[in-house]
Amino acid sequence: MKILTRYVIRAHVGPFFFAFTAVTGLLFLNAVAQRVEDLAGRGLELSVVGEFMLLSIPHIVALTLPMSVLVAVLYAFSELTGHNEIAAMAAGGIHPARLMAPLMGVGLVFSGLMFVFNDRILPESNHRLSSLLADVGSKSPTFQLREEIINPIHTGDDSHYFLRAKSIDTRASLLQDVTIYDLTNVTQVRTILAKRGKMSFTPDGRDLYLTLNDGVVYEVTDDRPGSFQRLKYATQILPFRGVRDELERQGTGASSDREMDIAGLQARIAENITEMRRMGDEGYLHSREALDAALGVTPGREQLAVGSPPSVEEPPLEFSRDEVMRNLADLYRVDATRWSIREEQNFRYLVEVHKKYAIAFACLIFVLLGPPLAIRFPQGGAGMVIAASVGIFFFYWMGLIGGERFADRGQLDPALAMWAPNVLLLIPAAFFASRMAKQISTNRGSSWDEFVFRAGRFARRATGRWDRRASAGEQA
Repeated sequence: MKILTRYVIRAHVGPFFFAFTAVTGLLFLNAVAQRVEDLAGRGLELSVVGEFMLLSIPHIVALTLPMSVLVAVLYAFSELTGHNEIAAMAAGGIHPARLMAPLMGVGLVFSGLMFVFNDRILPESNHRLSSLLADVGSKSPTFQLREEIINPIHTGDDSHYFLRAKSIDTRASLLQDVTIYDLTNVTQVRTILAKRGKMSFTPDGRDLYLTLNDGVVYEVTDDRPGSFQRLKYATQILPFRGVRDELERQGTGASSDREMDIAGLQARIAENITEMRRMGDEGYLHSREALDAALGVTPGREQLAVGSPPSVEEPPLEFSRDEVMRNLADLYRVDATRWSIREEQNFRYLVEVHKKYAIAFACLIFVLLGPPLAIRFPQGGAGMVIAASVGIFFFYWMGLIGGERFADRGQLDPALAMWAPNVLLLIPAAFFASRMAKQISTNRGSSWDEFVFRAGRFARRATGRWDRRASAGEQA
């Protein structure tokens, strides 16, 4: 049996490496072609371009490795069945499921390697690639900004701005859900919120003008402790002077969800949960203050602590009830926004955690699904392999991407969203694998003719049943 095991595994080596090399090369060329516009004409050194190409490979491998496993299994078993080798083995007393035993072991090894790759290598390469692209894009700040990350904006006038945007369209220079922190003046802190923003640059590319629409500005000063100013605006233009125009390597910074391993993601989740609990406690204190204001009692600041006795040494804050209620309403809106941000981050982090496991487990499912399909259509050849692999992988990745989008918005449980494609493929894979012995075909005739014949027979049977039911209904 060792000879048979080696023979079956060796039959998959060639198709696997061919599919892996071909598909990875095509997707790599496509990824490089999409970035040529951003890299060309910047005077970059060859080492920078080479680093970009090297860092672009891991996230492509994460896509092509499971697909290559599926292609190899389909092609190898299709060839074995087409040459009647599977039928000969079955005649010799070897059950077709026995041939899958070594492949399941190989699939388990690939799943383990894929998990380590997704958890260790891929996040680090994504982080370095993102940092490199941010450094290269320093001549164009739009390209430098990263979604869901607090980005420092360096200017030539020693201003200290930090920007965060939920989504960034680098081609149209558009931003959505923008938050800007102005820390230039240590005695005056401004937080600028906007639903939309558009970036434009001076002809020399050194100055950036950010046009914000439909937003609000919160300003806190040391002159009035415990209060802040709130200003709504329809349009506001913020100038950023002297944005750097040269490539400077900034090193590593904050990581997004796709740039962290499982340990980092779980740490962020725990941190967000702690912060949300703290915001809940603050909400309780704000509720107490609102109740006191509604009853006409204006407490001092020391009374806001839970369980702390009132003090007679400090006078109470001299704010009217209406001012207190307006300030509390603004604080509630700010807290609600912060809460939703933390909640959305946790959804994305959980999606990434389950995605690392689900994609790794997909290699094992493809090994289980491929042989029954190949045995059923032995004469499909390369056409059947390409069609089946593209169809299965399209279904898998569309389910994964769609589930991720719903789960990121909290509309679907992250575990269910990431594991649903695996479960939907595992059920037919297990069913067909259990019936492999009944599906052995020879190389007589065409598999496409067989498929058409079976489809026609099924249609005739369904039509006959329908006619019989209709006639029975008329007689009744």
